[in-house]
Amino acid sequence: MKILVTDSLAPQGLEVFQRTPGFEVEVRLGPKPAELKKIIGDFHGLVIRSGTKVTADIVEAALNLKVIGRAGVGVENVDVEAASKKGIVVMNTPGGSNVTTAEHTVSLMLALARHIPQAVAALKGGKWVREKFMGVELCNKTLGVIGLGNVGRIVAERALGFRMKVIAHDPFVPAESAARLGVELVSLDEIYERSDFITVHVPLTNETRGLINRKTFAKVKEGVRIINCARGGIVDEKDLADALRAGKVAGAALDVFVDEPPRPDHPLLKMEQVITTPHLGASTDEAQLNVAVAVAEQMVDFLTRGIIRYAVNVPSVSPELLTALRPYLTLGEKLGSLQVQMLATVPKEVHIEYGGEVTQYDVAPLTLAVLKGILTPVMESSVNYVNAPVVARERGITVVESKSSRASDFASSMTVRVKTKDKELEVEGAIFGSNNPRIVKINNFYLEAVPEGYILILHNRDVPGVVGAVGTLLGQKGINIAGLELGREKVGGMAISFIHVDDAVPKETLEALRNLPNIITAELVKL
Repeated sequence: MKILVTDSLAPQGLEVFQRTPGFEVEVRLGPKPAELKKIIGDFHGLVIRSGTKVTADIVEAALNLKVIGRAGVGVENVDVEAASKKGIVVMNTPGGSNVTTAEHTVSLMLALARHIPQAVAALKGGKWVREKFMGVELCNKTLGVIGLGNVGRIVAERALGFRMKVIAHDPFVPAESAARLGVELVSLDEIYERSDFITVHVPLTNETRGLINRKTFAKVKEGVRIINCARGGIVDEKDLADALRAGKVAGAALDVFVDEPPRPDHPLLKMEQVITTPHLGASTDEAQLNVAVAVAEQMVDFLTRGIIRYAVNVPSVSPELLTALRPYLTLGEKLGSLQVQMLATVPKEVHIEYGGEVTQYDVAPLTLAVLKGILTPVMESSVNYVNAPVVARERGITVVESKSSRASDFASSMTVRVKTKDKELEVEGAIFGSNNPRIVKINNFYLEAVPEGYILILHNRDVPGVVGAVGTLLGQKGINIAGLELGREKVGGMAISFIHVDDAVPKETLEALRNLPNIITAELVKL
């Protein structure tokens, strides 16, 4: 087995491959895309971190590739869909850098409170200045944590140790779970109004992009301090700079930027009240050792014994069963993802019903796919087929699966019904042909929708002119429509539209759609 390593990996990880009989490892750091495309066909395994981009072109050229291992959490630099279609397993190492990232967040919070980098720079520059660097205590201050996932929880625990009051916003975490941590769950507005420090720990999605912006800064407490060790773009960089200049925000600490590295003339780099680090969240010896050894051991286990651990695109099943189940796994994950994006919250109950030919198989992996689909929009790439049931239990989700013998319009189907505190949503999917997943029913609406890419989902009254008005508005906003599927309850009743678009639709355009006559709701999902 030939293994290619294209990003820096701790020596202990390389040693795992080197001491395994029948394995040959080659290190080529930072190859250009054209070079990688030229050489990738000879390798059975590829080890990457965040530097290497594995595009669909690279996947297409990977004639012998069986597994891609990401030494870290995120797999946003891998075209997972292209890899899945080609039968390439994509693995990551969730949890390896949680503590490290949380500790970096706390380090930045302390440095921000006491102006440590600025004071060090002044003293090394020959200036003994004390009054200028008057700081604040963390004790008895309020920390607002946006996103109470793996890293956010650790930050909250550490902050409580400083005797801070910790409040958090996370619509996907039960209040009881937060209470056990000693954290009060509140609304986003309360985070802004009450917090002395605000730290973000959410994935970068269409909903969280620019989450902290000009409107946010109008609500925050005077003198608040902002920390972002999650993803660049969650905090609007221009609006943050304006708020710092106006004195509404006393300081900021950023480990991530929209463009990395940021350009030298970036305004935030020139502000004395801003602390910046070059994406060091996972940069500790312990974290790098953990993820290097973990990814190497996972890849060796898969290539030698077929054992799949921490894969983001396949469960642990035999190759034969995987071949039969692959289209259903894709369908199940997309059904789950669609549900949680439409509801904008994690459900309390998930009921999955299997019908037709698929019932002859063990459907447990398909249930995992549905759970992974539900949790991935919430927790990004830290969810996989191994930890999805555990994460679901931690978040208070009850899962019920059943096999139905009742007659159906399709040879095989999957129906997912989810319940929240005050809502219920049912979505049915089926496989058309040999491997083409389709959404065939949403509540009482029948349709035939391709679950792929960016989709605008509209609920509207079934009257003339609605489709034309929507198309006109999208055209005026420069948004191209790639496809359209419609369903309705009855003539003149309610209708649903699936409008496929080429790119993400800005929030302002979504608001404009909602304000059109006869439009009830308008949401954007990505599948």
